[in-house]
Amino acid sequence: MAKVVTLGELMLRLSPTNNERFVQTHQFSILPGGGEANVAVSCAIFGHDVYYVTKLPSHEIGTLALNALRSYGVNTQCIARGGERVGLYYAETGSAFRASKVIYDRAQSAIAQANVEDFDFDTIMRDADWFHWTGITPALSPQAAQIVLQACQTAKKYGVKISVDLNYRNKLWTSQQAIQTMRPLMQYVDVCIGNEEDAAKCLGYTVNADIQGGETQHKHYEPLLKQMMQDFGFQLVVTTLRESFSATHNGWKALLYDGQEMYYSQYYDINPITDRIGAGDAFAAGLIHGLLSCMPLQTALDFGVAASALKHTIVGDFNLSSQQEILALMNGNTNGRVQR
Repeated sequence: MAKVVTLGELMLRLSPTNNERFVQTHQFSILPGGGEANVAVSCAIFGHDVYYVTKLPSHEIGTLALNALRSYGVNTQCIARGGERVGLYYAETGSAFRASKVIYDRAQSAIAQANVEDFDFDTIMRDADWFHWTGITPALSPQAAQIVLQACQTAKKYGVKISVDLNYRNKLWTSQQAIQTMRPLMQYVDVCIGNEEDAAKCLGYTVNADIQGGETQHKHYEPLLKQMMQDFGFQLVVTTLRESFSATHNGWKALLYDGQEMYYSQYYDINPITDRIGAGDAFAAGLIHGLLSCMPLQTALDFGVAASALKHTIVGDFNLSSQQEILALMNGNTNGRVQR
């Protein structure tokens, strides 16, 4: 299997139990997560040699977060220790027409205060096959943006494939700030993943579709993917397309463009949703695994979408689905019968 490197912020998620609201709960479950960490765990479950790069405090809470990655087979030797705090976020799970809600408590986290000197990217990237990051990480601080830049430059020097999930977060930065930072980083990217809002807010594109109304017709997105390919020279451009009928009922599919042909994934009607946080990361990991496994592009795309569909059924940020389970879903096994 391949060596996969991901870089980002490992956080702890605090969620009310029993689908309660923030204002009524008396206890929170603690779940580790974070965009690139979620990808790392999935790729490790698929059998890859995965190295996660971040910075965590040397105290016990930092170790708690680190141990979560170790328990799923992620190599943590590239994690720097230091700083004062682990980033937190509070997640209230929605139901029916009540939307889910996220509140961040991640300012001044260890990775946001890290410096390029904390990481030996030459050693990390020298024998890597794939490097993945998201637009969340450079949004954390100017130092974090410099770390991403150094990681990309070093990965490119060693011929490592680079993927990005644009992942715009308006609670971390403005669209203007995102565009100024993200567009120069695109010169290093081979595979660009992002939905229509990400493309608009991070790269300055527009989509002639009713995004809030759940408009996901392919004709509205094909010109966007072609323009992104033309402007940045990506090898692949991919967008996920979500139809949000309610907090617990979504439609899910994806579209991929390789510069010659458009590929359309299978469609999943997901109802009810257990937990949709991390679904985009599950898709990215599934796609990366498909490409590293030399699957045809159509198969790799369908594998990513199926992996993500299964993530909607799993509590927590991490997608704990095996390749066998994902392939079974791709092949139409949706009855949910007890496996004995």
